[in-house]
Amino acid sequence: MTNAQTQAAGSGSKTSIEIISKSRPAEELQNDQSRLARQWGLQEDELIRYRALMHGPLGTYSPNLDPLSALGIEAQTEAERQRYAELQVEAEAARVEKLLAYQRAYDQAWKVRYPGMALINLPPMSSPLMIKATERVAVFVEYDCSRCEHRVKQLNTAGTPFDLYVVGSRQDDKRIRDWAQKVGIKLTRIRDGTITLNHDNGRWLSIGAQGELPAVMREVNGKWLRQ
Repeated sequence: MTNAQTQAAGSGSKTSIEIISKSRPAEELQNDQSRLARQWGLQEDELIRYRALMHGPLGTYSPNLDPLSALGIEAQTEAERQRYAELQVEAEAARVEKLLAYQRAYDQAWKVRYPGMALINLPPMSSPLMIKATERVAVFVEYDCSRCEHRVKQLNTAGTPFDLYVVGSRQDDKRIRDWAQKVGIKLTRIRDGTITLNHDNGRWLSIGAQGELPAVMREVNGKWLRQ
């Protein structure tokens, strides 16, 4: 084989290797896209459209929208909108069921490890176990506050589900449990998740709310409104 042939052969081998190495990431990317589309119950072209939408005004105003929400909002027909709504209901139901299954396992583990002790969520509002519901409110109170005690008693008597945040708890779980017992919150309501007890940990300031406590707050479209 001449030098020219050797060089040509070497050049051909190098070119083949380069083609393989460059095409591999593209294939992997395609596989990832197909897998992601299946997870959402979508076709690949729908996922591509979602990404295009998120690079436009929709993504600017709502940067954290999931594919089903984005495609549903920008649906081109009523049938298309209905399809995305049904897919989202199914996806949300599956997600909630997984959360509840793990929550039950978590509660059982807590009962075994700390029998008779009320569960306190730490840190507040950051646990993946917390399921946001439109009827649920967040109640911010101060530790030494008669008005706060009265308001929580009202909510508790009415059977309202709420997440309680105690400002001035000093990160002391016992202070929160004693406070909850003082206002008549039963352990059963804590165990079933109807009421959660939380250290404030700066949550009151972080949501940008103003005014005196107690404050009953509800999240509406990403904004916290006093009730």
